[in-house]
Amino acid sequence: MPNKFKIRDNAKSYFITLNTVGWVDIFTKKEQKLLIIKSLNSFQKNRGLEIFSYCLMSNHLHMICRAKEGFDLSSILKDFKKKTSKAVVNEIKEGMEKRKAWLLEIFSKSVDHLKRNQKHKVWQGNNHAILIYSDDFLFQKIDYIHNDPIDDMIVSNPTEYLFSSARNYAGMEGLLDVDVLKLLP
Repeated sequence: MPNKFKIRDNAKSYFITLNTVGWVDIFTKKEQKLLIIKSLNSFQKNRGLEIFSYCLMSNHLHMICRAKEGFDLSSILKDFKKKTSKAVVNEIKEGMEKRKAWLLEIFSKSVDHLKRNQKHKVWQGNNHAILIYSDDFLFQKIDYIHNDPIDDMIVSNPTEYLFSSARNYAGMEGLLDVDVLKLLP
């Protein structure tokens, strides 16, 4: 993992991008997306994850987040990816996924080079973490996150996309509670 994307200070906030292996479009069904939202909610409540902004796309998750005091952000993200990988694979195996065999083959081939005994890998290994160093940079990244569904031509207004914190920032109810920011924490 390149040093410039390493989490070095748990008291700081980071712009995080978690990508699926091979940038495969996994989160295309409501059930898969809600699975990720439920996991994020659980990690907020039980694992010390503080989320300020997020957007879940078909093959990646953007967040501005940090670890609460006493927690380690790298460990949180590692555990989140491990837990959601298992849940996503189970959802694919048990659900009505038409691409089941293809996806499971990609996820199983993604662990061929690993030394540990692992059957599937859904997320890429790195967290692509960029330190939030100023208010200008923070709000630039929040805009970037909220406009991702527009750039992908999914919606024409950020608040129309349910799997993002854009609704929270517009004073609307979102699927996930976030700490709406006015200034850098």
